[in-house]
Amino acid sequence: MNPTKYTLAFDVYGTLIDTTNIFYSLEKLMGHKAAVFNESWRNKQLEYSFRRSAMQKYVPFSTVTQQALDFCCQKHKVELTDSQKVDLMNEYKVLPLFPECLDAINQLKTEGHRLFAFSNGSNNALFHLLSNAKILNLFEGFVSLEDIETFKPNPHGYAYFNHKTNSQKENTWMISGNSFDIIGAANYGMKTIWVHRSKENIFDAWEFEASMVVNDLKEISF
Repeated sequence: MNPTKYTLAFDVYGTLIDTTNIFYSLEKLMGHKAAVFNESWRNKQLEYSFRRSAMQKYVPFSTVTQQALDFCCQKHKVELTDSQKVDLMNEYKVLPLFPECLDAINQLKTEGHRLFAFSNGSNNALFHLLSNAKILNLFEGFVSLEDIETFKPNPHGYAYFNHKTNSQKENTWMISGNSFDIIGAANYGMKTIWVHRSKENIFDAWEFEASMVVNDLKEISF
């Protein structure tokens, strides 16, 4: 077994937490439009975070999510009441873990690695989300980029993670199901693990590659 102990930065949304689960609520509200609406909502949510980071015009990630939802309602001609929108936003606070996460996190912790959650989400959102999923206490802590008012993949975000956790990028692994996150961390100088959960997900054809590719967290091995 590799005796080296690493600092592991776990992305939250789409890596630990299954954001696709919100599809079922959307399906009840809009039927056959749910799939395309869900994909559009997620893509617009990320686009807005990228644009705001580039513009240095920060708002909390929950605001980005709300604005993306409003946009998608217009784009897909879906009429939701204010109450229905609130319910969808609240669902982001209680989304489930991917099924293998608990065992995988416990195994990596047993091996002696330092484990942190690392997200664009706000401190309050992360606390409640990880608490609800019953994994908050498995991490040494969590790092929210709300602290410095930016979003991944801004390199300052990854540098802040190392600063906040008193770690070095050469000994840190970014673990994410989002290719933009892997590319951002690699650009900054971290090692990376892309969690390729679906064959439909394609890694961006840039000059960066993941240091390791796994299908789920239980496949991570150092």
